[in-house]
Amino acid sequence: MTYLAKPRLRHPTLLTNKVGYTRRDYEGKISTLCAGCGHDSISAAIIEACWELDIEPHRVAKLSGIGCSSKTPDYFLGASHGFNTVHGRMPSVLTGANLANRDLLYLGVSGDGDSASIGLGQFAHAMRRGVRMAYIVENNGVYGLTKGQFSATADEGSKSKKGLVNTDSPVDLVAMALQLGASYVGRGFSGNKAQLVPLIKGAISHGGAAFIDVISPCVAFNNHPGSTKSYDYVREHNEAVSRIDFIREREEITVDMAAGEVMDVRQHDGTLLRLRSLHPGYNPGDRHAAMAYMQRHQEMGEVVTGLLYVDPLATDLHTALNTSERPLNTLGPAELCPGAQALDRLNHALR
Repeated sequence: MTYLAKPRLRHPTLLTNKVGYTRRDYEGKISTLCAGCGHDSISAAIIEACWELDIEPHRVAKLSGIGCSSKTPDYFLGASHGFNTVHGRMPSVLTGANLANRDLLYLGVSGDGDSASIGLGQFAHAMRRGVRMAYIVENNGVYGLTKGQFSATADEGSKSKKGLVNTDSPVDLVAMALQLGASYVGRGFSGNKAQLVPLIKGAISHGGAAFIDVISPCVAFNNHPGSTKSYDYVREHNEAVSRIDFIREREEITVDMAAGEVMDVRQHDGTLLRLRSLHPGYNPGDRHAAMAYMQRHQEMGEVVTGLLYVDPLATDLHTALNTSERPLNTLGPAELCPGAQALDRLNHALR
């Protein structure tokens, strides 16, 4: 028998965060994905990140497209707003929702098929426009719902479960996000929760377009020798550029580190992202250096993970469009209609 609803009972001794919620309050329905799927680990990381950030679930809007990854929003933040769009169209629907109500926190969940194939154009425009959101791609390199064909992110030379070799060049969404102007770019691994949770916390708190590509092995079709997105391959070839902690504003911070080992990045909402670099020469504030670093290690067969780039002065689409401080969905005819005289002047200027 399959149970799709979790029991509502809560143990009275469960820890609560500053807004009075337990970790269970950030969960959703029981997952129907394959046992061991990396996507479930990402859902757990999102739950942990939102609980630690003291986010009220009803302040979050989660949107997705089509695919195994796009099913996962049903498994976390059950009390938040949710919308499952058509294939590849999540970014544009999220953009519209963001413009209508800027007071919500937007979380876009997609997959390599959803974002790197049919939704590639949508992904590109969301990044270049600076839509404020945390855009998470659960990247397994295959089409899991249609039995394991190579997706657009599958590495050239990687093997399928049937032994077929991929001859196509991969689409690198991290490189595209960097080139298109995303102001927070990271890559994670579903099997590394200690790294992934702070990355997600930083993305949610960021003031612009935040993108995280999470390698998430498909245990059914892409977790075998020859796959470059299997658990074993990523663990053996992982090159972590940083170890990160997310530190909230006004909390006491005690550190004992040598000069030059710590980088503090202040977000627009006042939060701090503290980066402790394991590589003295790596600078996450240099977009072009990040692209070069990632490509250099990719040629060496290494998967670079961690916070690759962040712009501490990021702005978003509302700033570019100079929209009202009040959410557009709260404005009435009196605020939205400038009146006949203003419209006449505008029309006259266009003649």
